[in-house]
Amino acid sequence: MSRSTAIWLVSIPLVILLGLAISYSAPPTRERDQHYELVKLVVDVLSDVDQNFVRELDPDARRKLVEDMINGGLERLDQHSGFMNAQEFKQFERKSRGSFGGIGIQVTLDRVTGNLVVTTPIAGTPAFAAGILAGDQILKIDGQAIDSFRNSQVIELIQGDPGTSVTLTVLHPDESKPVEITVVRAVIEVETVLGDRRKPDDPKEWEYIIDPQKKTAYIRLIEFDEPTAPKLKTILERLEADGTRGIVLDLRGNPGGFLTSAVEVADFFLTEGKIVSTRGRRQQERVYTAKAGGTLFEPPDQHPIAVLIDRSSASASEIVAAALQDHDRAVIVGERSYGKGSVQNVFAMESQTTALKLTTQSYWRPSGRNIHRFPDSKESDDWGVRPNSGFEITQTDSERIAFLNSRRRRDILAGKNGHDTKEDAKPVVDKALEKALAYIRSKLD
Repeated sequence: MSRSTAIWLVSIPLVILLGLAISYSAPPTRERDQHYELVKLVVDVLSDVDQNFVRELDPDARRKLVEDMINGGLERLDQHSGFMNAQEFKQFERKSRGSFGGIGIQVTLDRVTGNLVVTTPIAGTPAFAAGILAGDQILKIDGQAIDSFRNSQVIELIQGDPGTSVTLTVLHPDESKPVEITVVRAVIEVETVLGDRRKPDDPKEWEYIIDPQKKTAYIRLIEFDEPTAPKLKTILERLEADGTRGIVLDLRGNPGGFLTSAVEVADFFLTEGKIVSTRGRRQQERVYTAKAGGTLFEPPDQHPIAVLIDRSSASASEIVAAALQDHDRAVIVGERSYGKGSVQNVFAMESQTTALKLTTQSYWRPSGRNIHRFPDSKESDDWGVRPNSGFEITQTDSERIAFLNSRRRRDILAGKNGHDTKEDAKPVVDKALEKALAYIRSKLD
């Protein structure tokens, strides 16, 4: 079956149900007849729902039912496949580009109050300049109460075209009276390359040197979006020019991102050889290899690298960790990674307004070993990326939560001027980082 046919198979029920005209290359008669029978089944179900369900469905509810039917089926096929409606697809495209029109805040849902709370304003953004604070509860947007809104609806209201304004009604921490703050939207750059802590004199910048004596840098990659690799390259080149000798690359909690971004990042540290290969049912195996030029921090024996991973490091993170481990370019420290060895392609639909995210390929380490953890995989099976022998870090759930909270608090900008960033009252020892630094010191002694 061709790729266009595969797309058609999923899109045809939705297109017919919405009464849109389509054209396609017809599959063989028997297969086509089977498709028509399946489409008829979906139409019959919708017809029965319309006629007999306890309450009448309006067009929006009917549309949601169809989307839920599609997603339910896709999730049974593969947990990483799914259908993105117009709102979800718009958010996906914004996130992929690494920038969007907005005000520059990170938000979370307070489980106690049910209110949306600002985790932190992003340094150098309109929200930061306007006085939005970490811990602010967002009560209204442009005068609309948001207590009944979904998070995606709230984000849609806050984001918008640069140059336009939005008014937030917020309740500052330890205050009893809400205030209205009007913020002019701008292009917000998503931070995906972070250091250990923000510079106190310029909170927009990160401090990357974590061990001045051994000239060792610490770099966190939050995800692999389109700008991640070029941003990282700029930082690495600056650190190399300043005489940095060792690097700790932190991929903990990194869920992945673009395959091409992972390949670029791994290539910064490799001069030759396979980085990753992909295999698909209808595609020939494709091998991504390192380029000889542009390699940073050479020779390797004088520039040791340690990569931190945990159980949430997945997909693109595993590609980078596995490539550097298989080529003996880095030691891997931490916990066994998640085990996501599949590649999803995004197929735009309905005049580029919605999309199908579908698993189409698997990817494999340079050594040819498997990465993917299947539903029936055992702990003893070969999947994911394991730390190097002697570099495993075990944590209890309480230790893990304490570390994550400690790391989050260090990233928060509490005030408008950025100088009063919150610090942990009780610093938590980062055992994985300590082991990585000890390794790099031993190689540089």
